[in-house]
Amino acid sequence: MDALSRLLALYPLRAALEVRCHFAAPWVIDHPAAEHGVAPYHMIVEGQAWLDVGQAAPGRTEPLALQAGDIIVFPHGAAHRIRTEDADLARPQIVSREQHVVAQSTNLGTGPVAEVLCGQFEFGDAASHVLLRAMPDLIHVRTAGLEDFAGLRSLVAMLRNEAACLRPGAAAVLGQLSSALFALVVRAWLEQAEERPGLFALLAERRLQTALQAMLAEPGADWPLARLAALCHMSRATFARLFGRVADATPAAVLLDIRMAQAAALLAQGKASGEVGVMVGYQSEAAFNRVFKRHFQQAPGAFRRQKRGN
Repeated sequence: MDALSRLLALYPLRAALEVRCHFAAPWVIDHPAAEHGVAPYHMIVEGQAWLDVGQAAPGRTEPLALQAGDIIVFPHGAAHRIRTEDADLARPQIVSREQHVVAQSTNLGTGPVAEVLCGQFEFGDAASHVLLRAMPDLIHVRTAGLEDFAGLRSLVAMLRNEAACLRPGAAAVLGQLSSALFALVVRAWLEQAEERPGLFALLAERRLQTALQAMLAEPGADWPLARLAALCHMSRATFARLFGRVADATPAAVLLDIRMAQAAALLAQGKASGEVGVMVGYQSEAAFNRVFKRHFQQAPGAFRRQKRGN
């Protein structure tokens, strides 16, 4: 399994397609700020629009032009507005849920037609601590005319068809497709991004791939700096310097995040904290409990009870 697959497997999420918007200009979508751990997304299936980034991209004042095939995700839930140029003349929107798996939103405009699919990714505690922290405020992926992203475009087309139809099993199909959407969007973003922050930068640094793969594959193993450096055929000093520059974190800090993510998943499955501690590399249950509580502000037992209750 490759490093990105292992990384995403550590941080499960819930994905949902919530609204299919079919608008004729003028129109506007005002999306309020989402709560922590919830990342709204929008897919421009047809037509064109503008994104007023606002809080989503600090330092940018000009609106961002969107076209069919564009996907935008707001990992930190920033408030945003998607609109046509004449949004001030937008008519009221009509939302209907009858006989549809997802809400259908239309308006009374008379201009060019646009179709936008809107949903959200909801991340668990471990992902909120690590995965989202390594993501920018705005992820913007363009797929139009790019052969490498044909699979992603096909997935969006399938989501569109299932959201519009009334076929049996549509809800189950949408749930599975929405979960796959996140992995494809992240992969496309990593391939298009000029800069990759934090943890994701490690995925692009070939010289560190062996060490990252090892930590992801066996987070409970003993990984001293010398052993990780040897895997990458580097001296300890060179490895530590390169790792810190790329990830903006030490190998020990990254390993801790990976271990805590696995621990959270195991506790959510109902495993006892002592067993989990050993599985993620701690010989003492007391030591594991201290680290876990410091990481999640909650003791392992309370965390397990909460997740099992949910």
